[in-house]
Amino acid sequence: MKRLLITSLLAMASPTTASALDAGSTAPARPAMTGAEWFASGARAVEMNRGKVAKSRPARNVILFIGDGMGISTVTAARILEGQQQGRDGESNRLSFEQFPQLALSVTASANQQTSDSAPTATAMVCGIKANDGAISVDPAISRTEAGADKTRALSAKTILERAEARGLATGIVTTARVTHATPAVNYAHIADRDWEADADLPAGATVPDIARQLIEFSIGDGVDVVFGGGRRNFLPASQKDPEYPERSGVRKDGRDLAREWTARSSSARYIWNRAQFEAIDVAKAGPVLGLFEPSHMRYEVERASDAGGEPSLSEMTEKAIRLLQRNKKGFYLMVEAGRIDHGHHAGNAYRALTETIALSNAVKRAQSLVGDDTLIIVTADHSHTMSIGGYPSRGNPILGLAAINGVPILDALGLPYTTLSYANGPGWTGGQQRRTYSEKEDPKARAPYKGTALRPNLSDVDTEDEDYLQESTVSLPSETHGGEDVAIYARGPGSEWFRGVMEQHTIFHVMYAAYGWK
Repeated sequence: MKRLLITSLLAMASPTTASALDAGSTAPARPAMTGAEWFASGARAVEMNRGKVAKSRPARNVILFIGDGMGISTVTAARILEGQQQGRDGESNRLSFEQFPQLALSVTASANQQTSDSAPTATAMVCGIKANDGAISVDPAISRTEAGADKTRALSAKTILERAEARGLATGIVTTARVTHATPAVNYAHIADRDWEADADLPAGATVPDIARQLIEFSIGDGVDVVFGGGRRNFLPASQKDPEYPERSGVRKDGRDLAREWTARSSSARYIWNRAQFEAIDVAKAGPVLGLFEPSHMRYEVERASDAGGEPSLSEMTEKAIRLLQRNKKGFYLMVEAGRIDHGHHAGNAYRALTETIALSNAVKRAQSLVGDDTLIIVTADHSHTMSIGGYPSRGNPILGLAAINGVPILDALGLPYTTLSYANGPGWTGGQQRRTYSEKEDPKARAPYKGTALRPNLSDVDTEDEDYLQESTVSLPSETHGGEDVAIYARGPGSEWFRGVMEQHTIFHVMYAAYGWK
């Protein structure tokens, strides 16, 4: 029992939730339902909701916004922070998507997990089935260790992007994470393990193409039209230096320069890696565009201005993608991910998680200004996190500050002040009165749990609103974990009225499919 508990904790501590248990297993837990059964259940749920409202005209375009790790407490805290940063009443403030007319709850449990990671949850949204932990757009019958191309192909689940390309629509992916990371990857890749982003990550003897290669070799329709995000290292050979950081290089062992291969698609295809090249894109003339702005994930919004090569914001990437995709008269499908909300939470750093959420709200607002009433816009999350909002602070009290009434801190049973925001687990545990601050360079997997007494530090003279402050956590873990509660779905446009009540997450795909009017 003790060994099982330790194994479970180590599994939860990893941001990718790739556990030792998975590594030692040759078969997944037996799913309660098959992929086909999950797909049928999602279709039935949407059909029932369609019968409760007036008939909607088909959507020409669909934009799926995903706030990675954006639970309801994150939305609430970000709403308050945005208002307070603007000198207004934060509690009365609303993020752009909170003003959408349709609202529902999404059940995020995967085929084999109560609390899921981003791979199966994103798969649910774009494939219409429940998948296993770590799986990218494959049936729950597949093992996470399956590295054979033939079996993976046989158990692949068709994505909404693939269906859009097959029908001649334009398609795009925008993310602040690596474009080979779980959430963006589910649109175009099919693989048993989300961690196989480059060929260097594949196990010995694997025949399945890595995730980066699957993007470049995607051949349905005319291929993905626009891809913006990070992850440059997975596309460049190990022998090639990074254009922005000469001390770094690519990681590919096969010697292929996949970024250059992207430009071979057509004379108008473009690969870009900095802001100047991004701004130089001629929307009227550009062909397929691949923008990889960092070797790994893009910078947090709070750090973006200091990037040497310059990085576009999530709003700017969203606008550019929409303008490029709008040229297709048949319509388009676009996924936009605010991927670093999740990373801020894993680090126990609420400031970064909340400011990334505000950046997502700005991107949604920008998108609204660019499309008409023929576009279905969905804003949701893949999963939640363990951040909570507690205590009894006065209205207007700084959301990142100490819990206080009229400026007077509220004290705990030890006579010490505490913050309004905290985490159920993570690196912010303060036993022994130790403090840690955020560091992008620090590897979450290498963080050792704190050791010491159960006493808390005195935060009276600590700036808890500082961007590098880590909120306290109840349980000491190297990396804070996901939360398993429902997340919200906000929607507007054709088909949005089919989001009603509490829905299984995979029904999001079926709403999009029905909204397009596809048969």
